[in-house]
Amino acid sequence: MYVELVPKALPVLDVSAAVCCSPIAAGAMSEADALQIALRLKALADPVRVRLMSMVLASTDGCCTCDLAPAVGVTEATVSHHLKKLSEAGLVEGTRDGMNVFYRPLRDNLGALCRTIDPTCC
Repeated sequence: MYVELVPKALPVLDVSAAVCCSPIAAGAMSEADALQIALRLKALADPVRVRLMSMVLASTDGCCTCDLAPAVGVTEATVSHHLKKLSEAGLVEGTRDGMNVFYRPLRDNLGALCRTIDPTCC
């Protein structure tokens, strides 16, 4: 007897969209909403990424990986990896200018995430 195994599909989430659910303190949260928030928080759950976010947030013109790498003491490739994770989570966006990519914060998405975890919000 031949049995075809079909792999279970993982949920597809658009983590680049702003967080759209109620604050955590508002009551029981759906599994999908909890997963969206967890994926964004997971992107920040690294000391290098937190430092990179602080530098990107402090910049007025955007930050280049060539400037960020020496500031955090890792290679440009490592910075690019971390910024890719932050970008996939919808927390930063990159704009290519020649050979360089400049990163800026996505303030609306960051604000939405803050409102979601703030128990006094809304």
